[in-house]
Amino acid sequence: MVRKTRVLIAKPGLDGHDRGAKVIARMFRDAGMEVIYTGLHQTAAGIVEAAIQEDVDVIGLSILSGAHLSTCRKVVEALEERKVEGVLLIVGGTIVDKDIPRLKEMGVAQVFPPGSPVDAGVKFVEEWFVSKAKG
Repeated sequence: MVRKTRVLIAKPGLDGHDRGAKVIARMFRDAGMEVIYTGLHQTAAGIVEAAIQEDVDVIGLSILSGAHLSTCRKVVEALEERKVEGVLLIVGGTIVDKDIPRLKEMGVAQVFPPGSPVDAGVKFVEEWFVSKAKG
């Protein structure tokens, strides 16, 4: 029996708008993945701790506050501090195109800026795991 892909969706920082994160969580769930939604106002350390406790394959951050560079850096640092490997980090929200290369340099696998198709994250994760399985 193959284990379902486990996806953690988190809303870091002070951003209080979670409708989009809930829609994305539902998209992953409808695609057959297990979804853990941490809710609003999460810290980087709390997100990583939840990822470890839930044994997730993917961390998806939803950031609408404009703090995506510092937030993603803190999450990547927390993953490194806790020696978490093999977890795919993706981020979506109000992210300007000029910041995407910097996010990818710090370890974000994929970025979904405004205008991204609502199912883009699911497709990316599915394709990533297929390519990983092929070696």
